[in-house]
This record gives sequence, structure tokens and C-alpha cells, in this order.
Amino acid sequence: MSKDSRADMPSALHGGTTYNCDELAAWALTVQRGQRTVLQRTGLRLEAGEVVCLLGANGAGKTTFLTALAGELKLDRRLHDKQAILMNGTELTSLRTTQQAQSRAVLPQKPGLSFDLQVMEVVAMGAYPFPELSNAQVHDLSSKALAKAELEDLAQRRYLALSGGEQQRVQFARVLVQVLAQRSQDPRGRYLLLDEPTASLDPLHQQRLLQTVRELAQTERIGVLLILHDINLAASWSDRVALLAEGKILACGPPASVLTQKHLYTVYGVEAHIMPHPTRAGRPLIVL
Repeated sequence: MSKDSRADMPSALHGGTTYNCDELAAWALTVQRGQRTVLQRTGLRLEAGEVVCLLGANGAGKTTFLTALAGELKLDRRLHDKQAILMNGTELTSLRTTQQAQSRAVLPQKPGLSFDLQVMEVVAMGAYPFPELSNAQVHDLSSKALAKAELEDLAQRRYLALSGGEQQRVQFARVLVQVLAQRSQDPRGRYLLLDEPTASLDPLHQQRLLQTVRELAQTERIGVLLILHDINLAASWSDRVALLAEGKILACGPPASVLTQKHLYTVYGVEAHIMPHPTRAGRPLIVL
């Protein structure tokens, strides 16, 4: 059985002894809200060094799934055991909040920040889980993150005075600080969970953010889970795509094998025309 065909099976199976120390894995997650089942025995493996995009229609449960992986959603113990989510071979619930934050960073859809701080101060907040860092180290990390987000010129600006897209990029720089802090001293996998990070960005900055994400995944062994609404962005920048429909992973694998007419109709209810991408070999181009 291939990795892609068993997307809901982590390396540490119930009753087994084999643990993968380079993946964030969820096993058979079920989440209910009132009478509605948002997730129904849904699972996914995110390996260090890969970019996985989670696609689905509005209300499919994408954000709920990402929130669960981040350890920010309390799971019903009647439906799950302690191994429902494993990070680097360790039960997520056994890790303190600070320990979780040292291995994974989360960018929500709408990061809330009402304090009128300088951009550099907001970005430096990503270093909070690492109190051992000196002020000079935090400043260096923050400067590098701002450079990766192409925001050096805004470092001294007030965060609340920025446009929505600029604020989104500042928050992206913040999670870069968090996921890169002390990276060279940590042999374990690290993870970046991004919920619609391109939603407020223009096409140029969408491409550059995703290029940065892909480069970091490869050079720093960071597993990246992206929620996107743009199917073609997902097809161009993901190692794997996971389609979520009716609370379950319908398919998970390379974009060309997952983004089919049948799958897209099942997920979105629209007819799609699929052709080879004119500039990205091996990638599909989807016209809806």
C-alpha cells in the first residue's frame, strides 16, 4: 500500500511500536458540532520537507482539521485515544503548549492583533516560545524573516497602519521566526500550518509566498500544510494535494493524480477542464 493511498494512517499504529520522528500525523479524527459531523474519521500524514495542500468546498472542515492538528481543538475522548495526533512520534496531548509551539507554527485565516506595535515587534513575537534566545538573536531572526517576506522597508511602520495584504505578510514573517528559531539545533521535524495565507495577497505576492514556503520545506525540513481556495496555486506548489469532502479525505496524492474531473466535481460540484500546465512540467492546469 502506497503512502498516498493510506493518508489516514500514521506510522505509529494503534498497538504498534514503529514511530516516525519526522511527521505530524492525524488518525481517524471525528469532530461534531451540535448535530453536525464536521470530520468523520479523517486522517492525514504531513512529513517534514513536504508541502501538502488541503482543498475543499466552504464548510468542508478544512480549518477544523488544521486546528486539530495544531493542538488547538480539544478532541472528544469518547471518540479518540491518545494517539489520535502524533507529532514526531509523540502524542500531541502529552506535550506542553510551549513544546508544541517549538515544533509547529500556525497562521490562522484572520490573525487578530489590536495593539499598535511596530512591524518588527510583531514579527519578533514568533520567538516567544524560545525564551533562551538573546535580543540580538531575535532581532537577527526577525530581520531574516522580514527579508523572506520582502518586508524590510516596513520594519519600522506601525502594524495597524498597513493594508490587509501587508498585515498578512507580516504575520507570515512572524510564523517564519517561530518555525526557524533554533532550527539548526533541533533534529526533529518542524511544521508550518497555514490557513488561506494567500487570501489577501495580490498575484505576485501569492507566488512569492508559496515559493518561499516550498524553499523552506526543502532546505529546513519543514512540513507545510496549506489551506488554499485557488486550485491552480495548489497544483503548482504542492508535493501532495488532499481533497476534503463531507468530512473525509476523498483523495490524497500528487496534484496530477488527485485533481481529476471526477474528484473536482465530487468536491465542488463543478465541471473542470484539465490540461498540462504550459510552464510547469508535470503539473495540471485546471479551468473551471
